[in-house]
Amino acid sequence: MEICPYLEETFKILGRSWNGLLINYLSRCDNHSAHFSDIKKDLKSITPRALSLKLSELADWGLIEKKVTATTPLSIEYVLTPKGYALSQAMSPIEKWAQENLELKR
Repeated sequence: MEICPYLEETFKILGRSWNGLLINYLSRCDNHSAHFSDIKKDLKSITPRALSLKLSELADWGLIEKKVTATTPLSIEYVLTPKGYALSQAMSPIEKWAQENLELKR
């Protein structure tokens, strides 16, 4: 039996560190958008460099958009695209399964 190439491509995205969490995070933000500093503050264990790389990666896949507003200083927001939002909704059943079946190790 052959593996679905679309599912394989999706797991290439979600299987990379931080990608799923960033998509989930933005889906929970007002207007599905957040500033770099807010993301960094809430996802404490990601380094600024890794966060920057991951946001660029997600933008390359068309899952988020970088919106720059010409203010002083520049205002940069990262916003889920409709495709990114659809993926976040597809992840909701996985989140529910995890809450019901996994124990967190603290």
